[in-house]
Amino acid sequence: MTTANVLSGGGPNTIFDRFAKLNWGIITILCALAFIGVLMHFSVSSGAWTDMPLSHGIRFAVMMTAVIVAAAILDTRFFLAIAYPLYAGALLLLIGVELFGATRMGAQRWLDIGPLSLQPSELMKIGIVLALARYYHQLDARRTGTVLWVIPPFLMIAAPVALVMHQPDLGTALMILFAGVCIMFLGGLLWRIIAAGAIVAVGGAIFAYTSILHEYQRERVNVFLGITDDPLGAGYHVLQSKIAIGSAGLFGRGYLQGTQSQLDFLPEKHTDFIFTMIVEEFGLVGGMLVLGLFAALLGLTMQVAMRARSLFGKLAAGGVAATLACYVFINTAMVIGLVPVVGIPLPLLSFGGTAMMTLLAGFAIVLSVDLHRDQHGARGWLW
Repeated sequence: MTTANVLSGGGPNTIFDRFAKLNWGIITILCALAFIGVLMHFSVSSGAWTDMPLSHGIRFAVMMTAVIVAAAILDTRFFLAIAYPLYAGALLLLIGVELFGATRMGAQRWLDIGPLSLQPSELMKIGIVLALARYYHQLDARRTGTVLWVIPPFLMIAAPVALVMHQPDLGTALMILFAGVCIMFLGGLLWRIIAAGAIVAVGGAIFAYTSILHEYQRERVNVFLGITDDPLGAGYHVLQSKIAIGSAGLFGRGYLQGTQSQLDFLPEKHTDFIFTMIVEEFGLVGGMLVLGLFAALLGLTMQVAMRARSLFGKLAAGGVAATLACYVFINTAMVIGLVPVVGIPLPLLSFGGTAMMTLLAGFAIVLSVDLHRDQHGARGWLW
């Protein structure tokens, strides 16, 4: 492919055809997960609709409507065209956070612009996916495995990861890193470079633990590794989560009957530990149902990636799938003590609009790629 090519090709002609041919399987699963989220926030609120469950449901309805409209109106050329500007804008905003960012809850992650308060790291989760997808889409396939052409995507990943780590936000930094590495792998990265990168990553992790991580982050890692035992401090969240999950059994304690959650022993039950609450009230069966929905969503997303004709569409959808997998794996592994607590929510289920907005923006891209999967070429609307 060369940069002289133009995205062209199939796709429904009328707006009604586009709505009809959207991937309603993906949309249905997204709605089902959000509905479970509403039910769990109703339980968190002790049977009151007026606070979290209503806010969660309205937020999802508005965002999902925007996703469907965007997917039907905007085709792959639009996302290809905005890939680099979006990445550059997100990177500049991350630098702005470093220089002028607002500090809340001990972290400098927000940028206040007039009445708006932005968290640019969330924008970067989408920006890195689109930018790397465009880079490999326009790169000669013979160059993907050469060291020289690995340097640009490496720098594109390293810059935002370093800035986000410094905020500090280890969980988001890991997600950006994982999505970027997955796209490099899907783009044709050679195994010998992957092996070398793994060795460097191990060394980098050791260096980060000894010299970069903040004390509270290092303490969480120590608790996870069993170096220290702090059941009333850094280990409290996971300890209460394990108690709740371990007491649930096959079918759980029943809806609105979770003792750890309803009696407020379980911290952050409406955000990072929402999966614990699901398992406590609905047992192993409920937890497997939720994981099954996420697995089906991941499978449908990868199916979209495989069916797309353009490499950009394949990599963009694959990057969204990697982001989804990272969200689900880190959150569920975190609440059962398989990884340290890093503050990653379970999207569509955890309360809060940030993770929901990021994931649904990604699925607007996936739905558009699926709708216009016969488009091919290397350039967008703007250049």
